[in-house]
Amino acid sequence: MIFEKLSRRIEDLLHEKGSMLFKLQRICKLLKDEVAYYDWVGFYFVDKENPEELILGPFEGAPTEHTRIHFGQGICGQVAEDEKTRIVQDVAREENYLSCSRDVKSEIVVPIFKNEKFIGEIDIDSYKVATFTDEDEKFLKKVANMVSELL
Repeated sequence: MIFEKLSRRIEDLLHEKGSMLFKLQRICKLLKDEVAYYDWVGFYFVDKENPEELILGPFEGAPTEHTRIHFGQGICGQVAEDEKTRIVQDVAREENYLSCSRDVKSEIVVPIFKNEKFIGEIDIDSYKVATFTDEDEKFLKKVANMVSELL
């Protein structure tokens, strides 16, 4: 299974030399390159100066104007607010969706915790409707746990 191989590659990457941001950027690139329907992959982190706001971290894919997101705003902001994974299989049906691109059809956002405290999230967009599965969620939760050890 591709997710098992990617988990091992991410684990190896986390033990390589380099800064935290460099490693996170490499994870984004790896996921976008290796999973055909991961069209945008990025991290958002809680702003230390304004803890009710997320700041865009490393990402791979088209540029986004959403570099800061208030808790509760859009899918990412909802995940920040309730600290639960969200899978949106058709963003066109979501009232609180922040559109990054007309091409995006579905999204998964997985929270990242450090010492049981919400610190950020992994956000993945797909240009296909209804593409994310329970396997994606399980894998991305594992990635979030691995990444939290870096932070």
